[in-house]
Amino acid sequence: MKKAVFLDRDGVVNKAFIKKGLPTSPISLNELEILPGVKESILRLKKLNYICLLVTNQPDVTRGRTEKKNVIEINNFLKKEIKLDDIFVCYHDDKDNCKCRKPKPGMIIQASKKWDIDVRKSFMIGDRWRDIQAGISAGCKTIFIDNNYNEDKRVKANYTFANLLDAVFIIEKL
Repeated sequence: MKKAVFLDRDGVVNKAFIKKGLPTSPISLNELEILPGVKESILRLKKLNYICLLVTNQPDVTRGRTEKKNVIEINNFLKKEIKLDDIFVCYHDDKDNCKCRKPKPGMIIQASKKWDIDVRKSFMIGDRWRDIQAGISAGCKTIFIDNNYNEDKRVKANYTFANLLDAVFIIEKL
């Protein structure tokens, strides 16, 4: 079985827009800004034989804030630009009670089956408690990227860092 790094998108891979202390997603490709160190981080992870997978909640489609085609365009750009292996998206909102929306582990489980991944040898990296809870529920080690949002963290990650590149440094040492 393979090992993977599951990455949240907004606030980990690309810049999130902060509104009332909470992150929001870019609504179109022209708002997308890949964060510093992300390309290098993915290359380093691949050298360590990690599969790099994006697992992202995108409820703004359901909420009518953006169109699905915009999310797909952003994700396809990211996949090509930073060399992601695959992308898994949940478009649902909390009220939909689906199995894929983080904090539930559905996307991680789906990706693990598709890619033959051993979650116990894998990491979930995210910037919100939902990401960390999904990783814990799936059986991954977890890394929290602390962007100082105005929200309760609710769960404790295995590690906390300021950005993805710092997180990769600890993965390299393990």
